[in-house]
Amino acid sequence: MQIAVLGAGAWGTALAISFAHRHSVSLWARDPEKAARMQAAGENSRYLPGHRFPASLRATADFSAACKDAELMLIAAPLAGLRAALQHLRAAEVETPFLWVCKGLEKGTGLLPHQVVREVLGERMCGVLTGPSFADELARDLPTVVTIASTDANFALRCAEALRGPRLRIYASDDVIGAEVGGAVKNVMAIATGVCDGLGLGMNARAALMTRGLHEIARFGKALGGHADTFMGLSGMGDLFLTCTGDLSRNRRVGLLLATGKPLDQITRELGQVAEGVPAAHEVQRRAAALGVKMPITDWVCTLLDGSVTPIEGVAALMERDIGFEGR
Repeated sequence: MQIAVLGAGAWGTALAISFAHRHSVSLWARDPEKAARMQAAGENSRYLPGHRFPASLRATADFSAACKDAELMLIAAPLAGLRAALQHLRAAEVETPFLWVCKGLEKGTGLLPHQVVREVLGERMCGVLTGPSFADELARDLPTVVTIASTDANFALRCAEALRGPRLRIYASDDVIGAEVGGAVKNVMAIATGVCDGLGLGMNARAALMTRGLHEIARFGKALGGHADTFMGLSGMGDLFLTCTGDLSRNRRVGLLLATGKPLDQITRELGQVAEGVPAAHEVQRRAAALGVKMPITDWVCTLLDGSVTPIEGVAALMERDIGFEGR
């Protein structure tokens, strides 16, 4: 298959490397100098150093060349760049089926990625690739299992079969909402868990946050129309566990640094990459409020990001909430 990966960050590059073991892949970067450096070096030395490109992977800044003859495209831009990427496809009159890999709710609109896609392009053959996965581990060809969700279940299954590899297993799903909600809200929960660990509150507290965090994800997702079982799968519980505990998690690192008292603007500068939980937190909070869904951990994270409470004050407020029945 001829595949075009649009976006040469760490995750886009890792996917391109993985797919290039079986397919011919074009990795598109907006910056011509960056694309030329990657092609000459045979690796993405900025975002994924040390991972060599297979012979069937080429980097390019020529959008038309990247998309030419492509049978499938992957939009690997962060959520903040999704709308612009879709508008680029519309302007170029590209009709190729595609997947997106960003996670979150669009800042300002609160839309999930599939809603942005529909708003810009209308009905298309498309879907989301999501699940517990760090770019570095995928590029190292370590076993990774993810999900492709689409409203067209047959399309999801065909993509899963085409893109799988010896160390990359892919499941298919028809629950786009559930898959996207899991991917979006787990980043918020990873910030909370990072704060917990940064404060040295112990593994009991971490387990409680993750468990109640999963409950918030499921409650919010079901209110939006997601399926209950999706939140117990790879895009829900699996992604939550990885992002809350993995040292490669940018959102967890945000929480760890918040626990030290660093201001958010300094933290984001030090990270140098997008931590999707930061913009997602307030969008999740707003949509949850509109739906009448209680999300106390999300509310706590928002107060931390705003700087309106200290981490310790926020923990105390969570612990002092009224007692109720666990499943409600």
